[in-house]
Amino acid sequence: MGHSHAHHDHGHSHTHNVNKKTLKISFFIISTYMIIEVIGGVLTNSLALLSDAGHMLSDAAALGLSFLAMKFGEKQPTLEKTFGYRRFEILAALLNGVTLVIISIYIFWEAYNRLLAPPHVISKGMLIISSIGLLVNIIVAFILLKGDTSDNLNIRSAFLHVLGDLLGSVGAIIAALLIMFFGWNLADPIASVVVAILIIISAWRVTRDSLHILMEGSPPGVDVGDIKEQLLSISHVIDVHDLHVWAISSDFLSLSCHIKIGDCDNYERVLNEATKLLKDKYHINHTTIQIDHLNSDCSTSEVHCN
Repeated sequence: MGHSHAHHDHGHSHTHNVNKKTLKISFFIISTYMIIEVIGGVLTNSLALLSDAGHMLSDAAALGLSFLAMKFGEKQPTLEKTFGYRRFEILAALLNGVTLVIISIYIFWEAYNRLLAPPHVISKGMLIISSIGLLVNIIVAFILLKGDTSDNLNIRSAFLHVLGDLLGSVGAIIAALLIMFFGWNLADPIASVVVAILIIISAWRVTRDSLHILMEGSPPGVDVGDIKEQLLSISHVIDVHDLHVWAISSDFLSLSCHIKIGDCDNYERVLNEATKLLKDKYHINHTTIQIDHLNSDCSTSEVHCN
């Protein structure tokens, strides 16, 4: 049995530290302004501001949970938790997705009631607060872009939420202007519905991706069929079967498979080539590869090349 687990290199460690820093700074900025927006929403009687604050609350929770997930993920594996606490990141993302759904349902319900009886909204205060909110979201979006938004699920989900918030702030600004110049109070609940739709979209993406990982689905961007073809192209390899690729967390991929060869003398060479291929081309560092002789059958527990 061949087993390879490359340790985190300096580049990965640097990315991890940058991700933590961006999450921490973003969390404090979003949390602070969320409180201001809640107060502003209550004082101006604006559901659009309150719904945007609700989205910011989910953002703050996502950022805080993501930061904690990274801290927990640094803990060393134990005999009871052989992969450590890396899955905490995915559980945090799933919890965040479910929270977003609950918040959006509440906003839809409140917006429905306000559409039936549009309340008076203090448009000037709403405009000022939503404009500052737009600026805050732009700043946080730029901060998060310094992190790993392409590979890290929590950084990406936090970035998507902030983009949703940013669009929500734009909606609140437009609603405030419509109320200010045309006295159209219906613009407030309509803007809140737009925000709720954005929240639902974010919730769907985050929940879908986290459930996919929890169900041990193949990682996004990884073509299992292509991996099999590449392994089969290695000299002396006759067959590849029981191939599984999954993610422990969004940036920790694992693979296990059986490779059949015709001559046990090539065991080391095939194992080393396969491990190198998986690491260099697919960035899969945690691999468990069993090399079988052509005439052996894994299901009958016969002797393998190792």
